[in-house]
Amino acid sequence: MRLNDINKSVHKNRKRSRIGRGPGSGHGKTSGRGHKGQGQLAGWSAPSIFEGGRSPIIRRVPKRGFNNRHGRIVKSINVSDLETAFEAGTNVTPELLRTSGVAKGIWHELKILGDGKISKSLSVSAHRFSKQAREKILAAGGSVSEVPGPAALVKGQKKVRDAEQSASPQASVSE
Repeated sequence: MRLNDINKSVHKNRKRSRIGRGPGSGHGKTSGRGHKGQGQLAGWSAPSIFEGGRSPIIRRVPKRGFNNRHGRIVKSINVSDLETAFEAGTNVTPELLRTSGVAKGIWHELKILGDGKISKSLSVSAHRFSKQAREKILAAGGSVSEVPGPAALVKGQKKVRDAEQSASPQASVSE
């Protein structure tokens, strides 16, 4: 190796390939676009799901079941979880459930379900309650209040997190 060969393969300002400049250039005639078909036309670029003209797999696969279209994640907690996690007379809120680790993960709304037994009188606030959960909490001498949920998610608008922060606290409905 010589000093003049060190930077031989380094090209800072590489010249662009000049297509359509005759057969000697290696990119003449069809200019690297091949023969016939959509790809030879100017301005055409394939969509990410394009499969050469056949029906894309996203359209061939049947759509069944639940689709969380609005992106709202609902966390469900059973009354038996409240029984084991909190002492009698505790004011249970979604924030308290999040900080205490009872409702882990990412969620936007909280629903209390009626699985299990509850004997402690708790004041429970959540976005939704099942009919059984409401009855069991009230039967144990507790109270139930519904908290308004986050603003509806619409594509192109603010995220749920922003909606939760800007939501003003409203009077809760007690039963």
